[in-house]
Amino acid sequence: MRILDAVNVFDSGYRRAVAGGLTTLNVMPGSGFLSSGQTIYLKLRGVKDGAAVRPEDWAFLAEDGVVVGGLKMANGTNSMRQPPFPGTRGKSAYLVRERFIAAREYMAKIEAADGDAQKLPPRDLDLEILAEVLRRERVVHHHTHRADDVMTVLRLREEFGFDVVLHHVSEGWKVADAIAAAGVPCSIITVDSPGGKHEAVNLRFETGAVLAQAGVLVAYHTDDWITDSRLFLRSAAMGVRGGLDRATALASLTINGAKMLGLEDRIGSLEKGKDADFVVLDGDPLSVYTKVLETWVEGRKVFDRGDPDDLLHAEGGQGAGRDQEPFLCCADQGGQS
Repeated sequence: MRILDAVNVFDSGYRRAVAGGLTTLNVMPGSGFLSSGQTIYLKLRGVKDGAAVRPEDWAFLAEDGVVVGGLKMANGTNSMRQPPFPGTRGKSAYLVRERFIAAREYMAKIEAADGDAQKLPPRDLDLEILAEVLRRERVVHHHTHRADDVMTVLRLREEFGFDVVLHHVSEGWKVADAIAAAGVPCSIITVDSPGGKHEAVNLRFETGAVLAQAGVLVAYHTDDWITDSRLFLRSAAMGVRGGLDRATALASLTINGAKMLGLEDRIGSLEKGKDADFVVLDGDPLSVYTKVLETWVEGRKVFDRGDPDDLLHAEGGQGAGRDQEPFLCCADQGGQS
């Protein structure tokens, strides 16, 4: 599956994203399946003026024009449901291993055909993408929480040699040295309220600090709506509360995420030759009291807190989520239908 085919550029969530200072997104399918599909890296240009009518207008493109993204994979409790889902952690790993072996065989058949159409195997969209992963042309963005699930991902990575970014890693602090030894980066989620998934019960604010001190490249993500995009900066602030140093915290919001997407030559820092993506704040970026005043993408302002419409999306309120406007016939009079 391609998330490209499910992106709605008119969704008000993108307005909230730029209100939170986000300029580039890794939009992914959900994590209910072991392999949910292709992700897409979007640059939020034209969000405010509605210039985009399709996700390709925002997408990062390779030199051959192909949309750039990774592959979303997952393990843990999300896939542990009744058939056709695996049901157990062991079977989950077995099924992933089986598909990677099939992808290797698919690649071998294509190579053996040597361009002869009569000898090529039937086209398989699933195996095509896994082949890209095995050739290290597409990075795996892997949902994982518990320490044992993290180790399973590292085991599969070692066996098949693909590039991976670990996402969430609620118990990453338990196996930080193993993650560091594997040279695998981590994109962390942090929440400041109880509840949620049982496998995330050991989530700690200290995870970022423990991983960084072990030598792991660390970034934060929102997993919106789990953390609202407008509260993106607060994630790293909570990391600092857990012992993360300020320099690493700032990098975790900027250049480190760019490196995980393979886009550090274009985004993530203010340097000559890079895209002019930046935010203007009214205070310390790691203070919960700081507000995003402006967000700029490629030298164009896409959010201005001084604009009443942008302010509405930043703070919320009646009319902020205009996705439902056709169903709120009386909203402008304060009534309900």
